Amino acid sequence: MSRAGTPPRIWRVLGDKRGDNAQVEVIADALERARGWTSELRHLEMLPKYVHGKPRVGPSLHHIDPSRSDTLEPPWPDLILTRGRRPSNAALWIKAQSGGRTRIVLVGKPAGWLTHYMSHFDLIVTSSETLPAPFGNVMQIDLPLMQVSADRLAAGRAEWEGTLAPLPRPLVAVLIGGPTSPYVYNAETGARLHARIARVLADGGTPWLVGSRRTPPGFLDRVRRGFDDRLRVFDWARPEGGNPYTGLLALADRFVVTGDSISMQVEVARLGKPLEILPLPFGWLGRVDDARRRAAAWMFQPPRDDRLAERARLTAARGLYHLRLMQQTRHFPRFHQALIDRGLACWAGADGPDGAGGTGDQRVSAATADDVAHILRRIDPLLRGA
Repeated sequence: MSRAGTPPRIWRVLGDKRGDNAQVEVIADALERARGWTSELRHLEMLPKYVHGKPRVGPSLHHIDPSRSDTLEPPWPDLILTRGRRPSNAALWIKAQSGGRTRIVLVGKPAGWLTHYMSHFDLIVTSSETLPAPFGNVMQIDLPLMQVSADRLAAGRAEWEGTLAPLPRPLVAVLIGGPTSPYVYNAETGARLHARIARVLADGGTPWLVGSRRTPPGFLDRVRRGFDDRLRVFDWARPEGGNPYTGLLALADRFVVTGDSISMQVEVARLGKPLEILPLPFGWLGRVDDARRRAAAWMFQPPRDDRLAERARLTAARGLYHLRLMQQTRHFPRFHQALIDRGLACWAGADGPDGAGGTGDQRVSAATADDVAHILRRIDPLLRGA
C-alpha cells in the first residue's frame, strides 16, 4: 500500500467493454483534475468460455486469461475503480490479497446475487434505472456516466459526412436494441417502428434503421418490408457498408431509440440531440415482471427522510434482499420518465426537445458535473490515512 504522505495508489481494473470502461474513466479523470491523483490501468482479458459466459460471483481470477492480461501483484492499490461482473471479481480478489485494505468503487449495479459480497464494495455508484438494495454503501446518480468521446464523434463525422450530408432532411436515426425482460420484440413492436418510419418518409426525410447485436434475426427485414430504398438499414447480421452509428450520432437531426436500450438513450441525451423513446410491449409474463420491478423500485429507493416509516421501509427492503425474496433489478419506465421530466426526451411521435446545440446538452453536463463531484466526496473518506 502507499506510504503516508504520498498520493494514493489507484488502479482501474477493467475488461474489454468500451461503454463500461468509459464510465470508470470519467471518475478517474475527475480524481486527477480535482485531487491530483493519477491512476493505473489493469486491463483484463477473459478466458474464451467467459467472454460471453458468466463466471461465478466472488473474489477469484479463475475466469481471467493471465497470458493476455496485465499483471496483478503487490504493491496493492489503495483504491480500485471497476465495473462489471468479470472485472469486479478480480477487484474482490485484489482486496482479499491486501488483507482488506484496498477500497473498491464499483460503477453500476452489482451482478447477480451478491448478498454476501455487497458489503465488500466500499462504494457502489448506480444510475436511476438500476434498483440495488438501499445499503449505506450505495449511491444513486441520475444518468449513467457513459458518453461518446469528442474524438470518436469527430472520427464518425469525418467518415460518414460524405454519405449523410446529401440525404433529404430530417435525417432520423432509428436505433434498435433487442428483447429484454419485461419487453418483447413482436408484431406490435414492428408495427410501431413501421409507423414511425412511414411518418419520417411522409415528411420528406430520411430514416436510417440501425440494429444491434441483440436485435432478433430477421426483425429488421420485417420492419423494412414495403418501404423503398429511401429507408437505409444497417443489420449486424449482414453488416454491409459499415456501421453508421457514430456518424449518425454526429450528423443525424433526430433519434428514435427502443425503450430497452438505456445506453443508446444516454449517449443521445448527452449530446443534447432530440430523442424519442419508442415504448415496447410486454410479453405474456411481462406484466407480472413489471409489477415486480415496480415493487422493487418503491422498496429500494434511496432514503427520503428520517421518519420512522421510512426507516421501517429501509429495514424491510434490506431484509427482503438478504432473504433473497427481492432481488436488485432495473426499471426501464422509471428511467424513461426521468429523461422526459428533465426535457431530454419524449415518447416516439410526440413533440419533444428541439434541435441539437440547445440547452439539453448543457443541462446534462451540469447534472453530470454535480454527480461526479458528489462521487469524489464519497471517495475522499475511503482514502483517509491511505
